[in-house]
Amino acid sequence: MHGKLRLRNVLLALLSISILSGSAALASPACDTDLVIVNATVYTVDPKNPVARSIAVKNGRVQSVSDAAALDCPGAVRLDLGGAFVYPGFTDSHIHLLEAGYRELTLDLRAATSLEDAMARVRARAQEVAPGQWVEGLGWIEKYWPEPRFPTRHDVDVVSAGHPVILRRSDGHTILVNTKALQLAGIDEDTPDPPNGIIQRQADGIPNGILIDDAMALVTSIIPAKSDAEDQEALELAIRRNVSLGWTQTQNAGGSDRELRLLEQLRAEGKLLHRLYYALDEENSISRLIETGPRVDPDAYLTVRTIKLFADGALGSRGAALKEKYADDDSKGLMFYTQEQIMPTLVGALRNGIQVETHAIGDLANSTVLNWYEEALRRVPAGERAFQEPRWRIEHVQVIDPVDQARLAPLGVIPSMQPSHAIVDMYFAPDRLGPDRIAHAYVWRGLIEKGSIIAGGSDAPVEVGDPRIEIYAAIERRDLNGYSNDDWHREQAVSRETALKMFTIWPAYAAFQESIRGSIEVGKLADFTVFDRDLMEVPPSQILDAQLLMTIVDGVVVYKKAAQ
Repeated sequence: MHGKLRLRNVLLALLSISILSGSAALASPACDTDLVIVNATVYTVDPKNPVARSIAVKNGRVQSVSDAAALDCPGAVRLDLGGAFVYPGFTDSHIHLLEAGYRELTLDLRAATSLEDAMARVRARAQEVAPGQWVEGLGWIEKYWPEPRFPTRHDVDVVSAGHPVILRRSDGHTILVNTKALQLAGIDEDTPDPPNGIIQRQADGIPNGILIDDAMALVTSIIPAKSDAEDQEALELAIRRNVSLGWTQTQNAGGSDRELRLLEQLRAEGKLLHRLYYALDEENSISRLIETGPRVDPDAYLTVRTIKLFADGALGSRGAALKEKYADDDSKGLMFYTQEQIMPTLVGALRNGIQVETHAIGDLANSTVLNWYEEALRRVPAGERAFQEPRWRIEHVQVIDPVDQARLAPLGVIPSMQPSHAIVDMYFAPDRLGPDRIAHAYVWRGLIEKGSIIAGGSDAPVEVGDPRIEIYAAIERRDLNGYSNDDWHREQAVSRETALKMFTIWPAYAAFQESIRGSIEVGKLADFTVFDRDLMEVPPSQILDAQLLMTIVDGVVVYKKAAQ
């Protein structure tokens, strides 16, 4: 708390000097407030008062929302936005914060235009690191390459200069390693596939360097652990990047108690610039949270009340669990748990007020998770739950049968979805699913019409993590160049008003915080995202060019665009 107050005092003092407007304000009655925002178009997401022109803030809360062009409050910091556009602070409902930070610190292969380009980047990094040190990279995605195939250890061996190499695919469910890494991990033709994992092999049975889902741990477990200082640097970097994009809260989709300890330290140092709603995914951490109950922060900066489970893998690596075989492979993907294995965790969570979010991508996985949730709700009647309304979630919900689409809302299950997945996956999903199943993929409008709300996210570092991209993808269902396949079901795109809710009030609801954030209303937290243009009116392509002017959290400007 002391760190937050120090940060507020420093920033308010700087703002008073640097951006106090010199223009004359309209006279108004004397007021006791910290901050006034004037000369703006304010999209409130409040149906009773959808658009305003000014906001007053006191002690980090909205004090007034007005149609007045200006407010005169002596002693308050005055932000004249010159006609800019204010939105409720954007929330990324699905991010991997630590990994997003490490994306900025390690070899980033997202921009590689071909296999040869990717390997050239690996060669360059291998020449930079000390002998014997691991070369780590992430973000490769073969579907954009002229030769759209998974690379193998042979591709990496020729560029790795004797270093062990691990390269994570963009979806986070597949790694590529070289022969040196396989040798260090003791993986050979006699190594069996672990439960819920696949070791891809050559025709002669020798591993080819591709490890999927739980097989990844065979290598990741032998990489030297990162220090607290390294992890803290990655977390701080991710947080600074998030506020520079306009996020005022991120909902972390899985982490550990150790990571939470580092975040608490950043908070004490005044470096936790945006709010965090945190899910735990390590087995021991999950058990402890179920036993002790939610950790609800009264300041809403670091709330822990959710556990993250996994039902299946990813579509790109063919680990997503499907009811019928992949259209381009003789497999159905991977399911990670049986109902008997998962039920004690779900029942314990219900009894002790813990929210559950489960990764599910394939149609079998989504149907199965709904079965699990339904059974847990049956076993624990409302009177035996810590919270009658558990607001359990399914993360991704990428492929879901119509019969299961209709089950979400009646069960109170919230789909947490990432629009950017659809505009990236359209380059391979039709091949994986075939024409019939693709009609039931990334069905945002269909779920909303059946009564669901959607908590919108980015899944960074799997995707870029930019709210402009997410909103554009939701309303256009086209890639960033304006392209969409003929069979990509653009009828599933949503309106701009709906897209705005997906990143404001609906994530707040999904975090039990709709009474304190998600819209700009009197009494709610003063979290705002400010852009230079009207995201609700400009041509869709111009959304991608919008400039973030400010990110305001708790009434404090935590990011401001530098003057040109």
